[in-house]
Amino acid sequence: SVIYFADNAHCPYGPRTQEEVVSFCEKITRFLLEKKCKLIIVACNTATAMAIDSLRENFAVPFVGIEPGVKPAALATRTGVVGVLATAGTFKSRRFNVIKTRFAGQVNFVTAEGSGLVELVEAGKTGTPEAEHLLRKHLEPMLAENIDHLVLGCTHYPFLEDAIRKIVGPSVSLVMPGAAVARRARFLLVEQGMLAGGEPGDAPEKAPARGEYEFYATGSPEILRRMLGEMSVSAEPAVVRL
Repeated sequence: SVIYFADNAHCPYGPRTQEEVVSFCEKITRFLLEKKCKLIIVACNTATAMAIDSLRENFAVPFVGIEPGVKPAALATRTGVVGVLATAGTFKSRRFNVIKTRFAGQVNFVTAEGSGLVELVEAGKTGTPEAEHLLRKHLEPMLAENIDHLVLGCTHYPFLEDAIRKIVGPSVSLVMPGAAVARRARFLLVEQGMLAGGEPGDAPEKAPARGEYEFYATGSPEILRRMLGEMSVSAEPAVVRL
């Protein structure tokens, strides 16, 4: 079963202070623990960068963080130039700068703060001329530097994937963390004996009960409802206040 919590009332996190982000994340964690969550994915690059160390120190539950795929992009680049589109909070984080320093001298990282992109996604304007115009403003200077990989360092940005691919073309590989996060979550569930069970090929009587899905938002439920619709998920988000 999955419980998804969207803190859209305080979105975006990127411009906020670390103290604010940590406070929001702690409140969300308490809410999820009240719902008996056994593992929490911090599904935000900025929240991971600013808060996950504090969360791990203060709560006895496994956390999976999300970080820009800078390392795989640096290892795979052919031109030696990697673009990173992320928030100000991610670029200021210790985690990002440790990885960047590690590959300094081998890879040139061309960075851009995706100002305004989260707001466009939240407003449902991913396929609009406005979105394309703003993306070109962020991406064309990177293309001029001959990037061959583009790291999408915010979990909102994959909703702009089609528009981004139209701009960067087939010669630039997009790097997104989703699959790696799913593998890590599964690994921890198996390692700690918390997996619900039901491997492929199991007899029907061994299969787990069908999981349930709950969705919560701190702001307008319409934003989350629309995004779920884009993923063909039919659900009615509940509104909560932090």
